Amino acid sequence: MNGGPIRLGLIGAGRWGRNYIKTISRLAGFALVRLASSNPDSRTLVNDACTISEDWRVVAWADDLDGVIIATPPAVHFEMAHAAIDAGNPVLIEKPLTLDRDEARVLQDFAEKRNAIVHVDHIHLYHPAYRMMKNVGLGMGPVHAMRSGAGDWGPFREDTPMLWDRGSHEAALCLDLLGEKPETVSVRLKEKRVTNEGPGEAIAIQLVFAGGVKADIELSNLLDEKKRFFAVHHDRETLIYDDVGADVLVREPRVDDANCSPEKTEVINVPDTLPLDQVLFDFAAAITKGDMDISGLRLGVDVVDVLYNCQQSLNESSGH
Repeated sequence: MNGGPIRLGLIGAGRWGRNYIKTISRLAGFALVRLASSNPDSRTLVNDACTISEDWRVVAWADDLDGVIIATPPAVHFEMAHAAIDAGNPVLIEKPLTLDRDEARVLQDFAEKRNAIVHVDHIHLYHPAYRMMKNVGLGMGPVHAMRSGAGDWGPFREDTPMLWDRGSHEAALCLDLLGEKPETVSVRLKEKRVTNEGPGEAIAIQLVFAGGVKADIELSNLLDEKKRFFAVHHDRETLIYDDVGADVLVREPRVDDANCSPEKTEVINVPDTLPLDQVLFDFAAAITKGDMDISGLRLGVDVVDVLYNCQQSLNESSGH
């Protein structure tokens, strides 16, 4: 690095790739200098200083970058990330890390051998409300249970099952908060329907951690209104992170505590940093420090392992 902006290369200019392009363009200290994309409209998305290549390998192997961002369908994450790590480039990968747990484990082993910097964008872990929730929860006693719900109408992805698309967020939140993987998982299919836009599902997941701590999760791409909350039950109070609510983080009495009243509900103020901004800030900090940083990759591998077990449970419950 030469003291100038963080020079980034991006592989993929789909919906989330375009979010990266917009974010990088407005953040001081960052420059998008390479883009790998086969989209004929790519030139309209970036400035003239950004070199565009159709071959993703040109970006993965580039020696004029400080870091590579991979924002492509997860089925190709392994090959792209492996190449970028092999080239010595720090890597930021969209979730889920992969759709194959063996690939995920190989990638972690390779990154460890190469002393790499690899982050995985589980976006809700970078939300200031979640980070505040995690910090506030340290003074509220142990976690007794978790509950979450996420859904909307769509997306209906051909390349990523709904469980892996939405479930990666929930698994990441639970694993990051408790610092461990669940001992058991179970998944139940609540609804399955073919829409004009693609196949839809609603599923219920239960993760059981050490000590009997349970996480009950509901996911769907068949909802008329968007839902996105994560509730953590401590000794006598609950913290609720609601990404679509008027109050993004609240602290309230547990409903099963007869000694508490609704008047004790507290709205917690959180910083207004955008989650994707924080993703890039953290990636840049790791690049600047220069030491191996794969804690996010390790979490990503654990998330893939949990989702694999969830998929097995879902297949069994559906008779597949």
